[in-house]
Amino acid sequence: MSPQASLPDYRAYLETFSVDEMIARLDDHRDGKANAFESCCGRHLRAGRGDVLALVQEDTQGNVNTLTYAELEAESARLAGWFAEQGLGVGDRIACMLPRSPQLLVAVLATWRIGAVYQPLFTAFGPDAVDYRLGRADTKLVITDHANRFKFDGLTQCPPVLAVGGPDADHADDLDWADALAHSPIEASPPRLGRDAPFLQMFTSGTVGKPKGVAVPLAAMTAFALYMELAVDLRESDRFWNMADPGWAYGLYYAIAGPLLLGVTTHFCEAGFSAEGALAFMKRHRITNFAAAPTAYRLMKASGLFDNAHETLSLRAASSAGEPLNTEVVTWVERSLGCPVMDHYGQTETGMTCNNHHALDHPKHVGAMGVPMPGYRLAILDAEYNELPPGEPGVLAVDIKNSPAHFFAGYTWQEKHPFAEGYYLTGDVVIRNEDGTFQFAGRDDDIITTAGYRVGPTDVENSVMTHPAVAESAAVGQPDEIRGEIIKSYVVLREGFEASEQLADEIRQQVRERLSTHAFPRVIEFVDELPKTPSGKIQRFKLRADAVEKADAAPAK
Repeated sequence: MSPQASLPDYRAYLETFSVDEMIARLDDHRDGKANAFESCCGRHLRAGRGDVLALVQEDTQGNVNTLTYAELEAESARLAGWFAEQGLGVGDRIACMLPRSPQLLVAVLATWRIGAVYQPLFTAFGPDAVDYRLGRADTKLVITDHANRFKFDGLTQCPPVLAVGGPDADHADDLDWADALAHSPIEASPPRLGRDAPFLQMFTSGTVGKPKGVAVPLAAMTAFALYMELAVDLRESDRFWNMADPGWAYGLYYAIAGPLLLGVTTHFCEAGFSAEGALAFMKRHRITNFAAAPTAYRLMKASGLFDNAHETLSLRAASSAGEPLNTEVVTWVERSLGCPVMDHYGQTETGMTCNNHHALDHPKHVGAMGVPMPGYRLAILDAEYNELPPGEPGVLAVDIKNSPAHFFAGYTWQEKHPFAEGYYLTGDVVIRNEDGTFQFAGRDDDIITTAGYRVGPTDVENSVMTHPAVAESAAVGQPDEIRGEIIKSYVVLREGFEASEQLADEIRQQVRERLSTHAFPRVIEFVDELPKTPSGKIQRFKLRADAVEKADAAPAK
């Protein structure tokens, strides 16, 4: 491990820092415009780095597939040619529900190559989640495979489907991926667009009501690259593995866009998570730089398989995002994996903004979010939007005028106005320490963070409510040793129905199928009534307190 003293000092770095310098590095055209394909692939070829591996992927059978930047350029050119022939172009949303595969990477880069907007669909989404996102975004094309194709059946509106593996017997009208990849390469140059033009169409977790649209502009690439360089300390020589699913912001931003912007090799493991599988993957591919949610670290620790892993691993740096790490896990990573692990904070809307930076020297505390990423000024606000001094809890906000790397301009369909007095309000309650570091204190909404996924209670509650036995429902987070939180649903039954474990299982399964496999209530408690305000709003804070109390009282497993 390199001594901290050898790192550039954070405050000294800020004095000479310029966002413009990073913008210039990411774009060799220097015309004030941008194209995501050019920044993530095209320019690396022009710099003579076409032979560098962009991707090392291992499928569920253990087969290893690779793509160099030159191969990624060639394959994306053919798919982009096919896209253009279909009439797709600048601003069109192209959605993808694929596993971590080479085809996924080619689809993303081909989308950007024509100036279209890539829309991720998490493979665990059920039809309700898919239907809403496709309809809201007016998606023009869906790319998926046989394993996920059924999730697009019965939707209110489904765009044409490009099927990896070709049409199957039940979907004869689907378009064939192999035909698309056999198309002649696109001849037109990638369109140069304003930096406010979108290249990703994301959706939030839906903490209140439906998920909100986040159209991520090309300007965000600067912030993504800064995060990879300063917080993750990603280097050209690294073999980087971000375990996060690219169907979500952290995986898409920092397992795909981030490493490609820096011209580094990213790794995909198609198989689902297991501690044994993760250890074998790290060894086989000699991973040097690793990122994951706290849940992964907790499961790795609980397995006991990693206790002496530092003797056989090549890890230099580890990063964590999604929720704060505790002292026990941080100590374990350093001892067992042989490298420091740093906590990072961000949102779908902003990307990562507050980090313990691997590449910069600053005070680092276990459980702290770190310091603002260069390019951002963060403040703590009271209810009147006044900035608070150190030690006072308030809402974390981005000072927009003094944050040249900030890119979020508002929700795609103006579902909410999260700005006030020149600040973007994150909704998270934070404390600033005297030494300039920030500490997570809680949140002012009802979001549940389970296994690193942010889940809004409303979608869970609505899915539970579709069961004929349910009269009312409320979802909260319950503390869990492995997942951080699990979803607990309090359920009031309709007259004529009786509580039973069988009924609870029915409800759980229904939510899994309708919503997604990570957003179902693992615990269901049947109650006579829900606590409410005089105006009828559910008092989830009372239910959260109840869930915590009962979890604490439960016998240790």
